[in-house]
Amino acid sequence: MAEDSGAASGEGTPSRSGTSGDEKRKRIFFKEIRCMMYGFGDDQNPYTESVELLEELVIEFISDLTHKASQVGRPGRVQVEDIVYLIQKDPQKYSRVKDLLTMNEELKKARRAFDEAKF
Repeated sequence: MAEDSGAASGEGTPSRSGTSGDEKRKRIFFKEIRCMMYGFGDDQNPYTESVELLEELVIEFISDLTHKASQVGRPGRVQVEDIVYLIQKDPQKYSRVKDLLTMNEELKKARRAFDEAKF
């Protein structure tokens, strides 16, 4: 059983970034995840280990989705349509993605209108 403890804790397994040490790994979404955890009812300062675990899951999800999207559309190129195609199998995620894309288009139009009115 002692052999399993190293694998379960992640020791000896290289991270996706190619570095084996946690101290070398960048905290890409650390602040945002911490704020989201607080917004969803966690403590204002959640355990660092909890935030790091969620960050690892988020990065893994994004990496996997991006890899799949690169295989769906044009080789070596990821487009929004590829992500939407993969997400459409999950109604909750698909709805959220559509809402965000619609809002993004509305913001672009508003910025253009503001810039045109300014000059």
